[in-house]
Amino acid sequence: MTTDNLITFISNLFSFDDKHPLLFTQFNFWVFLALVLAVFSFLHSKRLLRNTFLFLASLFFYYKTSGLMVLLLVFSTMLGYFLGIGMDKSSRKPVRKGLMAIGVVINLLVLCYFKYAYFFTDVYNTIVQTDNKVVNYLALWANEWGGTNCFDASKILLPVGISFFTFQNISYIVDVYKGRIKHVGNILDFGFYTSFFPQLVAGPIVRADQFVPQLYKPYFLTRKQFGIAIFWILNGLAKKIILSDYLAVNFVDRIFDNPLLFTPFENFSALFVYSLQVYADFSGYTDIATGVAMLMGFYLPKNFNSPYKATNPAGFWKRWHMSLSNWLKDYLYIPLGGNRRGTWVSWAIIVGIAATIGLMAKTTWVTITIIAIISTIVAVYVFVPKARKEVTTNLNNMDTMLLGGMWHGASFNFITWGGLNGLGILIYKWWKHRGKGVRTAATFMLFALFVMAWMMWDTAAVRVGAVWTGVIFAGTLADYLYSLITANARPIAWLNRGWSIFLTFVFISFTRLFFRSGSNLDPAEANTVAWNTAKNMVHQMGGTWEWNHVAGVLAGYANIFVIFAIGMIIHWLPERWKRWYRINFAMLPLWAITLVAVLVVVFLYQFVTADLQPFIYFQF
Repeated sequence: MTTDNLITFISNLFSFDDKHPLLFTQFNFWVFLALVLAVFSFLHSKRLLRNTFLFLASLFFYYKTSGLMVLLLVFSTMLGYFLGIGMDKSSRKPVRKGLMAIGVVINLLVLCYFKYAYFFTDVYNTIVQTDNKVVNYLALWANEWGGTNCFDASKILLPVGISFFTFQNISYIVDVYKGRIKHVGNILDFGFYTSFFPQLVAGPIVRADQFVPQLYKPYFLTRKQFGIAIFWILNGLAKKIILSDYLAVNFVDRIFDNPLLFTPFENFSALFVYSLQVYADFSGYTDIATGVAMLMGFYLPKNFNSPYKATNPAGFWKRWHMSLSNWLKDYLYIPLGGNRRGTWVSWAIIVGIAATIGLMAKTTWVTITIIAIISTIVAVYVFVPKARKEVTTNLNNMDTMLLGGMWHGASFNFITWGGLNGLGILIYKWWKHRGKGVRTAATFMLFALFVMAWMMWDTAAVRVGAVWTGVIFAGTLADYLYSLITANARPIAWLNRGWSIFLTFVFISFTRLFFRSGSNLDPAEANTVAWNTAKNMVHQMGGTWEWNHVAGVLAGYANIFVIFAIGMIIHWLPERWKRWYRINFAMLPLWAITLVAVLVVVFLYQFVTADLQPFIYFQF
């Protein structure tokens, strides 16, 4: 290799190329990991050197993924480190509380600037009737200070994984303030905590009280743990490449990109296939991150627990993205009052979001509906004192889900998605305390309302609502009649559970219509394009179904539906079965593990798509 070639190679190695980020599914990441593990093998017994090296390796990883945005990660790290020291060194509660508030506010302001600038500007322009443009002041100031024009000040680029490391930093600041942990005394140790590369850009969100103690533990990896780590890596790659990328490129993306070109059944199927895709994508990333972290002796929290086995919307959120759900519960829901009480903040959030949606709505009926709902809530709170606790508890639930929706993205589609999930949880809370007769009557009334609406306004959305409420009513009625006919017989537990899982999966999949429509879009156009996509899909699903086309779709996309069916069957397998084959794989001889790994990689290579498919949650 000539000197010029060597210089070019080194330059490429240490330069940022947005077309070749360090993705788990790319060969360059595994070269990077091999080099990291090679150096790690010499340093693993020296705690400070080990943590320092992994901190620097993580910064390099983030630089190769996001370029100069690594400076933002460094800033977040420095902020949390010095505030932690300040809080622990002060014995005065007002000082500690002030430092905690400064840390939380600065982190949220940074997050809002990068993630929600377009959204808030759009809201302001619509309400005030102006035409302000978003300006990247950081790029503008950098150009002015440097006397150059290197940075584009006309747009704000979203740093990869900013929501994850921001929430992680907030958890550390709050936990130090509350005395759950002591501050980390060494900046290198703390930097390693905030930037650990396996989970840095797409989670799971690592809480300080879970990970900081691991900073000080000696490296330890048993033969069995090594096998399980390899299993998680292979399992995650299979999920990502087969169940996520293949389904996305060959089916889901085509339909969501232009739903009007496809039949009602194809649009309908895309929702369910997307549910498997997004699960496989996100949990696949988590599996790989878990395995990579285990190879270095660190353990990440469990982030998924077979979420499509949930029998209700509340149970789903205890199984899906568990690190975010627990974070929102501990740092938002409980501070708002939890299930005990409400605060003025609870009301401010719900009224603020409702007012914004009402003012931004393009149709009068949305505004009228929002005013009616808020007025009803206030009336119940004022005139029914016994219901006040339940009202405020439900407000806290809804606030948490709405803000959880906004965490995922800066568009009204994500707010709608969060609101629908919150509504599902509230309906379930009401449902579980009602008898079968009341449930049957309620579902019949809802079905009847949609049928009457169908007769008066024959729109696609109403038709979809009528069909779906009819299915729910039929199932509820069958359950009620069975209980009357066999009064002394035991209910068919597996059938009830299966029906509940089915209803929950359909509900969650429908809400994903709004989630997927808002993904992968330029923030400047997300609101309009995402809403039109969702509207067009509902229009198609509520159109005329020609059943001869269904057979043609099933035949034409046979591979898609077979892979979807296999993926769901594996997902629904009993947990003890999964644990059995995971442990048995881990106990194989090393040569057998190596052979299986090679065969799996060769097999997965057959499914690799030509286009780069980043992990879905990189954008969050």
